[in-house]
Amino acid sequence: MTALGEPVRVGICHCLDCRRHHGTLFFAAAIFAQAAVTVAGETKSYEGRHFCPRCGSSVFAQSGDEIDLHLGAMEAAESLVPQYELWTVRRLPWLPEFPDMVQIPRNRESPDSVEGWREIEDESGLDGRGLSG
Repeated sequence: MTALGEPVRVGICHCLDCRRHHGTLFFAAAIFAQAAVTVAGETKSYEGRHFCPRCGSSVFAQSGDEIDLHLGAMEAAESLVPQYELWTVRRLPWLPEFPDMVQIPRNRESPDSVEGWREIEDESGLDGRGLSG
């Protein structure tokens, strides 16, 4: 899999769906426009989630015109620093705080998330959808 350019955004999700799917305490992804990603090789999918048909590893998810590349499956993940945390109402209380991250209580689109995205917009130049520009 190849992604061209910079991701639209990089974030962490604490929702139960992501935690259960990945078997982790939280999930981290770099989100790219679908047009920026080229998939080489075979994947299998279930409800937009793509995985390796040989080993079963979760590789990416597709939602609308975006591709979520799973940081845990990427070799160059150290350069992709998350900017925000989603579903912080589900964040395990004993996890250490991540510095300089905007915390969004639920989904990016939910009404209680608007203020969190205004902070990102003001501090990082991202617009209210998490897009740069």
